[in-house]
Formats: sequence, structure tokens, C-alpha cells
Amino acid sequence: MDKGGQSLLSFPVWHGKGQEVNKLKSYAVNQLKVTRNTFRDPIIAAVTVSMIAVLLIFVVWPLLEVVKQSLVDTAGNYSFQAYKNIFTMKETYKAFCNTIMLAVIVGILATVIGFLFAYCTSHLQIRGKRIFNLMAMMPMVSPPFSVALSIIMLFGSRGLITYNLLGWTNTNIYGLKGLIFVQTISYFPIAFLLLAGMLRSIDSSIEDAARDLGSSKWRTFSTITVPLVRPGIANAFLLVFIKSVADFANPMAIGGNFSTLATQVYLQAIGSYDVQGGAAVAVVLLDIAMILFILSKYWVEKKTYVTVLGKASRERAMIKDPAVVIPVAGFCFLMTAVVLAIYVLIPIASLIKMWGVDYSFTLAHYKYAFEVGRNAIRDTTLLAVVSTPIAGILGMIVAYLVVRKKFIGRGFINFASLLSISVPGTVIGIGYILTFNDYPLQLTGTAIILIAAFVIRALPIGIRAGVSSLQQIDPGIEEAAADLGSNAGRVFTTVTLPLIKSAFFGGLVYSFIRSMTSISAVIFLVSAKYSLLTVLILDQVEDNQFGVASAFSTILILIVYAAIVGIQLLLGRFGSHNKETASEGEM
Repeated sequence: MDKGGQSLLSFPVWHGKGQEVNKLKSYAVNQLKVTRNTFRDPIIAAVTVSMIAVLLIFVVWPLLEVVKQSLVDTAGNYSFQAYKNIFTMKETYKAFCNTIMLAVIVGILATVIGFLFAYCTSHLQIRGKRIFNLMAMMPMVSPPFSVALSIIMLFGSRGLITYNLLGWTNTNIYGLKGLIFVQTISYFPIAFLLLAGMLRSIDSSIEDAARDLGSSKWRTFSTITVPLVRPGIANAFLLVFIKSVADFANPMAIGGNFSTLATQVYLQAIGSYDVQGGAAVAVVLLDIAMILFILSKYWVEKKTYVTVLGKASRERAMIKDPAVVIPVAGFCFLMTAVVLAIYVLIPIASLIKMWGVDYSFTLAHYKYAFEVGRNAIRDTTLLAVVSTPIAGILGMIVAYLVVRKKFIGRGFINFASLLSISVPGTVIGIGYILTFNDYPLQLTGTAIILIAAFVIRALPIGIRAGVSSLQQIDPGIEEAAADLGSNAGRVFTTVTLPLIKSAFFGGLVYSFIRSMTSISAVIFLVSAKYSLLTVLILDQVEDNQFGVASAFSTILILIVYAAIVGIQLLLGRFGSHNKETASEGEM
């Protein structure tokens, strides 16, 4: 002990704490200095503050309102009763268990199938592999319940296969088994696209070295190939898990009595007028999605192995062994045929008079679709056209700020802008209803709230595409323009944006697709003034009007493909040869 009665052993600890405090102070001072230097340009300052305001209003505020509403009962008092009900009321607790069980099963099946497809494209010597990319694009350009619609028409009580071909009269495709089939078919392309790139990037010399040392193909596969892509496998599983948990359309279309959290949010908030209960379920759904997103983003993605060592590597020797090629490639081509047949069935069904009863040719469904759904076709296309460039430009701006500028709040912009990719659409929808239904921003029933939902849902993909492109461009090019007297706005529009135009147009493609096919968020936001195609299709499916639903779906798909072709032609006119697709942006 010293004279003051304090142990000398405590001084190193206090000294350590003092060092940490000094480091924090130094860091804070440095951040303030960097921010001040960045904000000397008034354009950068104005754009940054505007982006923070947009993200606070349209992302953070609605989520906080959902949390707040889940804690307020009908009398206006704070209460946790809604959360207690989730785990005590049979229906909501069952929906919670159903959601987790379904997501686990679909996550495993979709990841396994996606891995087989990825391995087939990267390691096997076969022809016709390009068709796999076409198959992977189909779920992205189609309404979210297209697979459910086709499965009902094939395997339902009046299904083409079950009733007409097999003569089964008591078939029930609704419920868990139908959802497993539909979600697996819809989401395994996500795992395929993610894992295909990882498998192709593995240095083939590593696998060749194992075989040269006497390892069998199976041992090389199980001890070298699989461990190298294990982080990708985990990430693919988590992404599919998130998609399954957040899925609203398929459980509504084919779920039957098998309830999930996403549908429970809608049924409680809109069907039962229990806003607090719906908000509480939405918070639980949000928590699940956020935990998985953070796990995927900040843990799994960092657990990668470096296999490209900067030295020349010979081209991979593709596997030609029939014992491997035939079963794997055979399975992949069979699955591809099934997926393509499912989507081809939709335009065919739109020309059938009454599915399951009268298979004669008719154009009556299209006539009805254009008469009854004229406003929905117009509104959906117009709103998507308006929201697409907004999402594309904002995505590039955020990417530019995150990659090229340093300032206090950059981390918030990056996280908040990417947040909506993990937030289920039903949570966004109920959040917008709670936030923009009253003063100070009363937007409910207007086009603005629909456009905002479209933009926020599509924004993350444009950002990720922009970030990837900017990281490949030498900042010295932009610095040279600035040294010559150009302000930040001129540098961005005349130098940066032209250099990343491929990413920009790729983001436009995805934004338009996402806007045209969105349903989980906008089903809360549609009004008598504005009607959307996806909501109209879901109504027709629930009424068993499969011909009309197929006609609407076909119209939607044709509009999407026309937009993709138009954007690609526009991209070609700008002289870019690096055409990015929405499928690349998705991953």
C-alpha cells in the first residue's frame, strides 16, 4: 500500500484506462476534423445531411414506431401483454414454431440443391450449363407467388397431374408440404448464385495437389472443396432462411391452415384490427431477421479462406467421370426442367378457359385483365418507373459517400441503407402505416408512400453494386478532376457516375423488378386510389381464378422483360461492355 492507502497494483490498471480514454478522445477529435474537412464542400454536406434525414424518416422511424406500437395497448398504456400473447396464445405461438421449422427445412434443402448446381457449373465437364443462369433469373422477374400458382394448377384438387393424369380426387397441396416445395424452388437459385462464384474462385492447384498426393475425388471434395466454401454455405443458408422467414406471398397463396409470422402480422393488424398484437409479431419477426442478417454480414462473411495467392494457376481440370457427372448433372438438368416448366405453365394457363374443367383455348382472361386491371397495370408500371431512377441515383450517392468520403455518420448511412434488405416487407408495411397515417407526415393513400416503399426496398442492391464498382476505381481519377477545379457535384456526375454506369444500370434493372413484383410491404399501403398488380394477382389466386391470375402474371413478366431489354439497350448506347444483371446485384 502507498501512503494514500491505495494499492500500487491499481496504478497500471488506472493508467490503462487513462490510455483508453485518451485514445477515444483522440479518435473523436480526428473524426471531427475529418468531418469538418469533408463538409467544407457545401454539396457534400447538403447531400450527406439529406441522406441521413431520408434514412431516419423512411427506415429508422417506421421501425421505431412498430416497436412503440407493440408496447401500447388499446387504452394508450404501456404493456408487454402483446409479447406475452405471442408465446401463450396457441395461434401466434404455432405461427412462430411453424416459421422457424419451415425456414430450417427450406434453408437446408435450398442450400444443398444450390450447392449441387454451383458444383455442376464450376467443376463438371458438361454442355448446356448456361441454361442454369436462365433458370436462376426466373424467380427474380416473376411475381413472388408464381411458383405457388403453378403448383396449385399441377398438384391441387383439380391439378393437371394429380386429377387429370393420375385421377386423384382428394389431393391437398396446401400447408407445410406445399410451402416447402414452393419456397425451395423459389429460393435455391439464391444459394446457387452465391456459391457458384465462390466455387469458381477456388485455386484449382489446391484440389489438384490433393489428388496428386493420392486423395480420391470424394476425399478431395469432402476435405478440401467443401471446407473452403463452408462460409459461403453458411451464408447461403442464412440468406435462404431470412427469405423464408420474411415470405408473405407464398404462405398467403398456398399456406392453407399453416400460419407463419409474416401472415400473422397481416391477419392480426388488418384482419383482426389488433394493431398492438400485429406490431408485436412484427417485432419478433424483425428480431429474427436482424439477428440472421448481422450473423451473415458481420460473422459469416468474415470467415473466408484466401485461395487466390497472386501467382499463376492453371485452368481447372473439369471432372469427366461418368459416376460423378451423370447423377449430379442429371439431377440439375431435371430440376431446371421442372423450374422452367413451372414458369412456362403460367402463360399457358392464361390461355385456358377453366383450369381443371375446360382446357379449351380462350383470350377471355386477358380481356378481363385489361378491363378490370387496367388501372393496376398503369399504376404499378408508373410507380415502378418513377421509383426506379430514384433508387438507382440514391444507391450510387450512398455508395459514393460510403467509399469515398469520411465523416461522422458514415457508418449509420451504410448500416441504415442496407437495413431494409433484412427487414421483412410486412414489418416495413405496418411501420409505414403507423408512421405516415397522421401528423406530421400524412402520406397514407398517396403515391408517395408507395414510391418510398419501393425505393427503400430496392436501395440496398444499388448500394452494393455501386460500392463494388467504386472499390475497383482508383480515387486518383476523381482527385485529379477536383484538383482541376471541379466541385464534388461535378466530379460525381461527370467522372464517377460514368465510370460506374454498369453498376448504375444494373441497379436500375433490379430496382424496377423489385418494384413491379413487390407485395409484402405494399399490401398494407394500397388504397382505392392506387391499385397494384401483385395485390390483384393474390386476390385472384385466393378466389381460385387461376386463368385471370396467370394472365395478370404474364402481363407483369412481359413488362419486366421489356424494361430489362430497354435498360440493356440504353446501357449499350452508353458504350459499356460490362453489362451487369439484376441477378448479380441480388447476391
